[in-house]
Amino acid sequence: MTKTPTKQLLHMVIGGELSDLEDVEFANLDEVDIVGLYPNYASAYDVWKTKAQMSVDNAHMRYFIVHMHRLMDPEHDDK
Repeated sequence: MTKTPTKQLLHMVIGGELSDLEDVEFANLDEVDIVGLYPNYASAYDVWKTKAQMSVDNAHMRYFIVHMHRLMDPEHDDK
């Protein structure tokens, strides 16, 4: 049985302390935690969830999943 290769859909996990809870603006860009790049949403989500749970005591700390594949190929709509 041959496996069909899945398309790589890059996702990046980043986080940091927000300057205001009502907006997505980091308080200090020098301290933004660039966690890493992941080949698909599922693996990025697992890392995001771990990082978010580690920072649950700081209300201003947020982690995000950035859909890099959408920035690299905006013409292609992956749903």
